[in-house]
Amino acid sequence: MIAWAIYLTFTGAVVLLFLPGALSRWIALLTSVAGFAISLIALFQTAIVDLAHFKTIVRIPWVPTLGMEYHLAVDGISLTLALVTGLVAVTAVLFSWDVEHRQNEFFFWLLLVVGGSYGVFLSADLFLLFLFYELVIVPKYFLIAIWGSTNKEYGAMKLTLYSFFGGALVFIGILAIYVTAGKGNAASGLDLQQLAQFQFSPQLQSWAFPVLFIGFGVLAGVWPLHTWAPTGHVAAPTAGSMLLAGIVMKLGAYGGLRVAMNLFPQGFYMWSTWIAVLAIIGIVYAAAVALRQRDLKFVIGYSSVSHMGFVLLGLATANALGVSGAVLQMFSHGVIAALLFAVAGRMVYRRTHTRDLDTLSEMNLSHALPFAAFTFVIASAASMGIPGFSGFAAEITILIGAWKAFPIAVWITGAGMVLVAAFTLRALQQSFFGESSAATPGGSAAPSGDAKSYSASPTLITSSAERSIHPPDVAPITLPEKWGAGLLMFATLAVGLYPKLLLDRILPAVETMRFLK
Repeated sequence: MIAWAIYLTFTGAVVLLFLPGALSRWIALLTSVAGFAISLIALFQTAIVDLAHFKTIVRIPWVPTLGMEYHLAVDGISLTLALVTGLVAVTAVLFSWDVEHRQNEFFFWLLLVVGGSYGVFLSADLFLLFLFYELVIVPKYFLIAIWGSTNKEYGAMKLTLYSFFGGALVFIGILAIYVTAGKGNAASGLDLQQLAQFQFSPQLQSWAFPVLFIGFGVLAGVWPLHTWAPTGHVAAPTAGSMLLAGIVMKLGAYGGLRVAMNLFPQGFYMWSTWIAVLAIIGIVYAAAVALRQRDLKFVIGYSSVSHMGFVLLGLATANALGVSGAVLQMFSHGVIAALLFAVAGRMVYRRTHTRDLDTLSEMNLSHALPFAAFTFVIASAASMGIPGFSGFAAEITILIGAWKAFPIAVWITGAGMVLVAAFTLRALQQSFFGESSAATPGGSAAPSGDAKSYSASPTLITSSAERSIHPPDVAPITLPEKWGAGLLMFATLAVGLYPKLLLDRILPAVETMRFLK
């Protein structure tokens, strides 16, 4: 049944090209809801014991002479990531409800990203996985280049070039696998289930593993190949940022786990310490850079890179607990990052036309947009790893696993977590609660008008106290935005309070992988 998440998403994308624009948002919403519902049903209906192994759900010959098959399979890892894909897709549509410019095309490209992501997480044929992986690149470019902001052409091109560079490395690794494992039987050179049993030579693994892992790591935002991420997040429209942080960055981490680590365990052991080093640098460096940013979306963009460092650290531990925590962090970060970008891009920027923290600090948005302030408080708490949210459940699992493998790394990561709390609290205070203490009775009335005229003519209000008393006249939060934010907040709370729901499905799948020590 989970395969229908792919079919329905691509069908919805094609249908969008032939229907009137007024129906486009409803078609996109119904399509994304259907994919999410299918993933949710599969999560609860599939027995946990069946999720321990990569179980075939569809297998059809595709290009028999080359051994290529349309082969889909599912386990606890892929099902968890399919679930977060559906969840982020639904909320991305809801936060794009007011898109008016070329609606059909916008939702068409959006659904292509979602459908390609489903395909990557469910593919059991190596070439099919690579095909879906590359398919995601093109719609990302158009979403940013057409509907983006702030150097959108530069951001779209940088993201695309980095993605193609990573894809080229992945393709080299796949060719090495195919040529080596498919000598006797072409079909065995692309089947992930058979390749997981194949013994590659240590010489091949020593160079093929870093090529594959770095290739996938580009999309996961691994330091120092992370610079596309903050730029791309800032340039993208709100839905694009949500998809990039919530889904696309997980494609790279998943590929590194499913392909590079599981097929080349000896190569992984040779390089695992260096992976941990890159993870620690990414956590601390990105958090430190985020602390210096003045643009709210840049803060969240570097925050994403820092939190993806936890995923990399969990993978480097090579023990069941650490890797399971990494997969849980993929789900958690997908939800939290999508929520943060939804608030910053849709609720704040679309109403105030600014993301500058100094400017926002003078607007007292907690009074003008109380729901947005509440949502950002919840998202910030989850991002900082406060107990009760999914971020805490994922990060504590990773750190316990890392303590067994790299105890020094845990101490250094602690410094990174302090920086995460610092930049998150700074962004929260300046975005919604800045200058509120400066308010004094008797301030003069603020001029009426929309948020754009406010930000364009700040001299109309000369006193920060007056700005605090009279926040800008902005449109209220819409019902689709409330539904989208509520869904994401519920997800991070549900998994934070009951992580067993996902860990019981992730852990058995991780324990069957070859690279575990």
